[in-house]
Parts: sequence; structure tokens; C-alpha cells
Amino acid sequence: MLQELTRYLDSIVARDPSPRSRWEVLLYPGVWALGLHRVAHWLFEAELFFLARIVNHFSRLLTAIDIHPGATIGRNFFIDHGFVVIGETAEIGDNVTMYQGSTLGGTNPTNGQGGKRHPTIGDNVIVSLGAAILGPITVGAGARIGANAVVTKDVAEGATMVGIPAKPTLVEVKPETQNFVPYGTPCTERFDPATQKLELLQCEMQVMQKRLAQLLEERDATAAKQSAGRKRGGTKQA
Repeated sequence: MLQELTRYLDSIVARDPSPRSRWEVLLYPGVWALGLHRVAHWLFEAELFFLARIVNHFSRLLTAIDIHPGATIGRNFFIDHGFVVIGETAEIGDNVTMYQGSTLGGTNPTNGQGGKRHPTIGDNVIVSLGAAILGPITVGAGARIGANAVVTKDVAEGATMVGIPAKPTLVEVKPETQNFVPYGTPCTERFDPATQKLELLQCEMQVMQKRLAQLLEERDATAAKQSAGRKRGGTKQA
């Protein structure tokens, strides 16, 4: 139990440069919200729904984080700051990070029946501040959801989504060389959420310039082959 808690706290320290010790992390509202959710979820699975709601209500008052007791959450889940909402049928994998103001919301069924109506989040996903993932969609492992993005369709593994509605960017994500990217948008090593749009455009321009250079090289190589072919054809005719 103690070792598991230590590993969890260390996983947060690895994603947040501000704490000076594990003791400080214990004061994080996200840690309290997750701990209380574990209790509420246990009560929910035991069909003690009212008691689960009481724990959920107390947690929301204490942390400003609203996690429905029915939500399923994996290991090392980290909520950085508060004001996060997670719906009843949401499923969250391991090592997921959500920033302040983000939401895992549901769709309102027309038939009045609940069912699966909240997102499924894969392992190592980062949901940036103010982002909303809505409906029974799947966000693939290692995906990054940029600030204030609104996601309503499935997200491929490793994709970086920005905008309303969210669309994949041309920013290349390499999990093998970049284990964690703060705020979910790997543009530069000194990424600042306040200049996100500018940095994303710069990244896209760099990718487009590389692609343009490749196309020009391919065109020149094709032209050289065609020219060589014409010369050989002319020699044979002669």
C-alpha cells in the first residue's frame, strides 16, 4: 500500500516541476479527489449509490473537482489543479494527465437511457487546460489534446489535437524520445500556453518546409531520370 502510494506520488513529481517533496504532493487537490473517488467508486460498484454520491459531493466541495462515482480510472492519474469534470461512464487508462478546466463530458441520449455516453481515454494521454472531450469516443494511447480543444470524434494514437472542433496538427510526437509534454502540445522545448497558436503555426511551417524540400528533391530526381532516359533513347536511334 505504502509502496503503491510512493510510486503514485513519484509519478506526479515526474510530471510537475513545482513540488519540493512527496509531502507537498499530498496536499494537491487532484490527489485528494482521486483518493476520495476510489472510495466513491467502491461504494458505487457495491450499488450503494447514495453513499457514493455523498462521498462525491464532499470531494467536490473540498477539491473543486467533480468525478462521478461510476467513472473508471487507472493508475497514476494526475489532475493538475482543479475545476475538472469527469462523467459517469468515462474510462481512463494509466498515466493520464488532465489540466485545470478540462472535461470528459457525455452526450444526452434521445431515448432517456444512459448507456455508454462518455469518452474512453487511453494510456499516457494528456488533456490540456480547458479542453473538452465529449461523447462515447476513444482517445488513443499517447494522444495530446491541446488547450481549449473540443473533441467529438475518435483520436488516433499519438495524435495532437487542437481547435474547435479539434483536428490533428502536423506536430510530430515521438514518445520514445519525449516521455511527457506539459500542456499536451509538443511544439518547442520552451512551450508556453500563452503563445500556443503562434508556436503551433511555427511547427506546422517547419514540417511543411521539410515536406516541400522532399517533394522538390523527388521532382528533381524524377526529372533527372526522365532526361537520362531521353538521352539513352536518342543514342539508340542514332
